[in-house]
Amino acid sequence: MINFQMTYFFRLFFVLLLLSGLTANAQRIGVGRQSTPTAPTSLVDYNNPKEYIIGGITVVGVQYLDKNTLISVAGLNVNEKITIPGERITTAIRRLMDQGILEDVSINITSIEDNKVFLELDLRERPRLNKIVLNGIRNGQKETIEEKIKTYKGKVITEAMVKNMQNIIKKHYLDKGFLHTKVQAQQINDTIRTSTAQIVFNIDRGKKARIDKIEIEGLNEVPKWRALSKMKGTKEKAPLRIFNPSKFREKKYKEDKEKLIAFLNKNGYRNANIDKDSVYINPNGNVGIKLEVTEGQRFYYRNITWVGNYVRNTDTLNLILGIEKGDVYNPEDLQKRLNGKPTGGDVSSYYQDDGYLYFNVEPVEVAVVGDSIDIELRIREGKQATISKIILNGNTKTSDHVVLREILTKPGQKFSRSDLVESVQSLTRLGYFDPQKIDPKPVPQADGTVNIEYTVEEKSSDNIELSGGYSAMQGIIGTFGVVFNNFSIRKIFDFKEYKPLPKGDGQKFSIRLQANGGFQNYSLSFSEPWLGGKKPNSLTVSLWHSVQDLGKMYDRYRRYYANSAYADYYNTLYSSAYYNGYFKNTGLSVGFGKRLNWPDRNFNFSSSLSYQFYDVKDSWYLRGFSNGVAHDLSLGFNLSRYSLDNPQFTRTGSNVSLSGTFNPPYSGLGIEPKNNRMFIEGHKWMFDLDWYTPVVGKFIFHAKANMGFLGRYNSKNDYSPFGRFVLGGAGMGMQNSNSIGIELIGLRGYEEGIVYEPTYNEAADVLNQSAYTRQGGIIYNKYAVELRYPVSLNAQATIYLLTFAEAGNSWGSYKDFNPFKIRRSAGVGARVFMAAFGLLGIDYGYAFDPIPGLPNQGKKAFTFSIGQQIR
Repeated sequence: MINFQMTYFFRLFFVLLLLSGLTANAQRIGVGRQSTPTAPTSLVDYNNPKEYIIGGITVVGVQYLDKNTLISVAGLNVNEKITIPGERITTAIRRLMDQGILEDVSINITSIEDNKVFLELDLRERPRLNKIVLNGIRNGQKETIEEKIKTYKGKVITEAMVKNMQNIIKKHYLDKGFLHTKVQAQQINDTIRTSTAQIVFNIDRGKKARIDKIEIEGLNEVPKWRALSKMKGTKEKAPLRIFNPSKFREKKYKEDKEKLIAFLNKNGYRNANIDKDSVYINPNGNVGIKLEVTEGQRFYYRNITWVGNYVRNTDTLNLILGIEKGDVYNPEDLQKRLNGKPTGGDVSSYYQDDGYLYFNVEPVEVAVVGDSIDIELRIREGKQATISKIILNGNTKTSDHVVLREILTKPGQKFSRSDLVESVQSLTRLGYFDPQKIDPKPVPQADGTVNIEYTVEEKSSDNIELSGGYSAMQGIIGTFGVVFNNFSIRKIFDFKEYKPLPKGDGQKFSIRLQANGGFQNYSLSFSEPWLGGKKPNSLTVSLWHSVQDLGKMYDRYRRYYANSAYADYYNTLYSSAYYNGYFKNTGLSVGFGKRLNWPDRNFNFSSSLSYQFYDVKDSWYLRGFSNGVAHDLSLGFNLSRYSLDNPQFTRTGSNVSLSGTFNPPYSGLGIEPKNNRMFIEGHKWMFDLDWYTPVVGKFIFHAKANMGFLGRYNSKNDYSPFGRFVLGGAGMGMQNSNSIGIELIGLRGYEEGIVYEPTYNEAADVLNQSAYTRQGGIIYNKYAVELRYPVSLNAQATIYLLTFAEAGNSWGSYKDFNPFKIRRSAGVGARVFMAAFGLLGIDYGYAFDPIPGLPNQGKKAFTFSIGQQIR
């Protein structure tokens, strides 16, 4: 390599002086050193710059950067003329340094041949970030912050990058109310790999800033407390403020200022404005807020006129709008009445339900007189749009025909917004798609028609139940159950579709096996929701068989309670008289269902024909039937209306159901029981109501009422011992009771099956009172209210919390029935809906009305539910 040397000292001094400005600038921005090319003075005369042709350019000292790109950035090209010394070299150095990725830049001359010069770019890269260290905070906080800044790993370290990372950390704590967070950064170069380095952040988040006081000036008519109540995320410090703490968060504060003005606008103060606001730090580190508001005059509607409505008359539009002269002026409410009601009933829905997809209405203030405003509603009706195509996206597992049959918008029909909304609800009820991701999109076409694209996202809809264990009371416990909610029997012989069973045709197939403590149960069910494929007529077939060895069960119960305070009670209840007993049940059911279009499309009707054969020996489960066989042939009907928006976490809607089950009137036909052989007769009615509505924020209010009763054809005969109502617990604790003809009704806060109001004679029979209780009543009612709050609405794991209050009772006779003499409880709980396992629930309930004579007064604090809602 040839190095330039200056013959005279003053020439060297002159060159260094010329370059000092550039060097100083490099030092200022911290990019290292930079130099001009050097070569022997015998070849370069600094008094007489000479023109050369660049013969070649090499790059040394870089590991990660592309060499050709660096040469291009420098602006030097082979075969290009260059003057040495000259500005081109200085410019090349500056351009390389300006990239911010190099610490050192040096351009050297390696050789000169005739009029060709060969240059070398000697570069040193800035180190890359290979590790981030966070000091001064807990591990849980480290994970959150590392997630936010992890994208910087592997990138070249620059001052701007370090500053950005510091700002991200500060903003993280600022959003949590820490206004005084300090973040210091230190770069530590790797001693082994000089091309990498780590950055250590020392974090002092400081004290969380609370809001000591919020002052609002300028409000004359609106009370200050009402204005403050609209600032949901910005609250003054108060002793009892727990759920909405008074920490200051800048983002929330900005949102709340907008909400305050929106509130004033909605109440007629159309010119309301925040003229000035200030946030100041108090000596204690907390903040104070001062808002100076112009409230302005309150305005009212005067004249409302319609322009451009040719196909709809003004009187009808005024009726739908529902605004009268003298009402408080509210632009937000006006927009909702024109365009924004999700459930319909606005002016836009009125038009769009009749095909006017391109309808548009614009409210214009045409006059302001005193405190009154005249509004002109300018309408563009457009033409009626016909649906051309239905396009499906995202249904990777579910067949197109399954989705299309649930959609009410059909090609050739006029566009209808109501049909679009109901189609989304129908797709949600299928349970195959994430309710949050169902997105219908009308796409207008050039010919005036419209295509509708439905975009869905598949989610797991199958449920599996697999459990095993040992209980001192029940012995070895094992359960296997699987429900395929999107089964395809059409693909049953296509083994490529087994994942683990063929899917996609919307059929339901379930199988369940259970064994514990001498009890075994087997069940199989298949359902086709669209029999024939053309109409929503469903067919369901179910088979089941169960066997219970009562002797084994009673023996375990007695031994389990042998050393308890209630040993005598359970020895009497599970006496040796039942030690050879058993209970067997085999049944078959065929059901047919149909969707109705009247009174509306949410109604369903179903019927079922079922037969069950009971074989019983030494059992106290059923009143008046402890030995013998029984035949249960029944015809059932159900009329229901289902309009819930989301089956996993319902926000709005209702579910009403009325069902009746009828046995043949054997006694009227002269068929009487004989030789321990019974033909079950009578009728049974059940009514269920659920109603949901949003209340405040994300809170959802849920109210429900349930009632059921047994009837008989012949007053000389007793009511059937089968199908009675047993209340208490989650309705699951007596898991085998469905197999022995008992209707389980949950009542949290109490033990399973013990909520019962005995008749006068039963109350006197203290010895058998518990047996009467667990055999159930012939009539029951139950009321409940819940307040629910969602924690996660993820399709794979929907989680919500709830608080509840409920009450109910069952009676052994109609003359003792009193709908207000009920057992009450209240408590809190949580629900987790997982696609693979269904609904998992836990509740803690407190019973207000203890049941005398029972262990622990019949109370049970914790209640667990699996795969079902508590009815």
